[in-house]
Amino acid sequence: MAAGVSVSDPVYTRAILRLAAAIPNQVDFADFSGDSELRSPTCGSRLRLDIELDDEGRIAAVRQAVEACAFGQAAAALVGGAAIGQSLQSLAGIDDAVAAWLNGSVDPAPWPGLEALEPARAKSGRHGAILLPFRAIAREARKQQS
Repeated sequence: MAAGVSVSDPVYTRAILRLAAAIPNQVDFADFSGDSELRSPTCGSRLRLDIELDDEGRIAAVRQAVEACAFGQAAAALVGGAAIGQSLQSLAGIDDAVAAWLNGSVDPAPWPGLEALEPARAKSGRHGAILLPFRAIAREARKQQS
């Protein structure tokens, strides 16, 4: 079990629910094809993501269509908020870093605000939904670098 989390802790904290309700630049699936679509095989959550770059190759905008539990939505909010201004190089391995944090292999959290999802570290069935936006943005970063 992750440090600081007990069995009696609520799964969805207020911080998680606030994040889940605040995904920046979210669009409906019906209105957005997106460049990357991923689905979590463990829970069925899905996400489409599209990024725009500025002249220096940094993230200028992130648009997402998200159908996920509150953990997946909260993760999408964190990605949508903190990816702006980041370089493609810094995002290419973020999915692996977040997976390692979720599994308890790495501390501190490798993404701004990710500590809010601490309750999910002990719930491996939720990791797939949390990883979706990180996998999507890392995939886009790798694709753009090619």
